[in-house]
Amino acid sequence: MNTTAKLYGSDQFGLICGYLFNPVLGSRVLSSEEATAWLNQPTASNQNEFIWLHFNLANTSSEKWLRRHLTLSDVFYEALHEGVRSTRIEYVDDTLVAIINDVLFDFSFEASDVSTLWLSVNERVVISARVKPLLSIDRLRATVKNGENFTSPVDLLVHFLRDQADVLTQIVRDIATKVDTVEDKLLANRLERNRANLGNARRLLIRLQRLLAPEPSALFRLLSRPPSWVIEDDLQNFRQSTEEFSTVLRDMTSLQERIKLLQEEIAAYINEQNNRSLFVLTTVTVLALPINIIAGLLGMNVGGIPLAQTSDGFWVVVCIVATFTIIAGWLAFGREKD
Repeated sequence: MNTTAKLYGSDQFGLICGYLFNPVLGSRVLSSEEATAWLNQPTASNQNEFIWLHFNLANTSSEKWLRRHLTLSDVFYEALHEGVRSTRIEYVDDTLVAIINDVLFDFSFEASDVSTLWLSVNERVVISARVKPLLSIDRLRATVKNGENFTSPVDLLVHFLRDQADVLTQIVRDIATKVDTVEDKLLANRLERNRANLGNARRLLIRLQRLLAPEPSALFRLLSRPPSWVIEDDLQNFRQSTEEFSTVLRDMTSLQERIKLLQEEIAAYINEQNNRSLFVLTTVTVLALPINIIAGLLGMNVGGIPLAQTSDGFWVVVCIVATFTIIAGWLAFGREKD
C-alpha cells in the first residue's frame, strides 16, 4: 500500500484526497473506506452534507472504484477516455459534468504543459479526476486543507474556477513581463533571440485560450436552465466566476495582439538592418568599380597602353580613379539621402 502511494500519489483505490463538508461542523478528511461508508448511508441522515473525492486516473483502480460505489453519468465515463478537448460544462442526468483543462503543477511556460481535469458534480457528491498533477486543483486542495468550508458542491466548483482564473491571470502577467523585457531590448537594439521567445509565448497563449475557453453554447444552456438543486446565490457566484474567466481570456487576446505587433516590428527592424547591410555592400562594390576597371585595362600585356612612358603616369591614373570614385560615391550617397 505504501509502494502504491509513492507510485501514484494516491491510496490503493486511486483516491488522492477526500473531504466531507458540513455547513455547521466544517470540513474533515475522508479515507476511501470512510467515503464508502458515507455513500452507503441513507440520504436523510446526511442531507446537509456533501463530499469531494479527488482521484488519480494514473491508478487503474480509481475508475473501478467509481463504477462500483457511485452511479455517475455515462457522459462522465466517456469523457475520461476522450482526447484533449476544449473546456466545457454540461448538465446531464441531473449532474454537472465538466471537462476542464488546466496547466500542470510544474508549469514551465511550454505549450504542452496542459492536461485535463474531469468533474462530476451533483447535490451530494463532487468527483474530480486527473492523470497528471494540475495547478488549480492543487490550490483548491490547499484551501480546503487550511480549513475553508464550502456550503454546497457548486460553491466548491465556483471556487475552483476562480482558482483557475487566478492561475491564468498569473500566467498572463508573467508572459506580459517577458514581453516587456523583449520590448525594452528592442528599443535598445539588442534583439538576440527575442523573436523566438515571442513566438513561443504567442503559441502558448493561443493553446491556452483554445483549450481553456469554455464552450459558449454549453455554458449558456447551463446558466439559462440550471439544475433545480442549485441555489440562487451559487448560481450568481457561478455567473461572476464565468465573467472573471472571460476577462482573463480577453486579456490573453490583447496580449496576443501585442505580441503580434512586436513580432511585426522586429521583423521590420531586421528587414531594415538587412537592407542597410546590402546597401553598404553595394556601395563598396560601386566605389571599387572604377579602380578595378582601370586596373584591369592598364594591366593587359598589350602594346599601346597610355601613359606607359610618362614619368607622371601613375599619378595621372590615380587622379582619374579618384575622380570616378568620387563621382560614384556622390551618386550612391546622394541617392541614399533622397
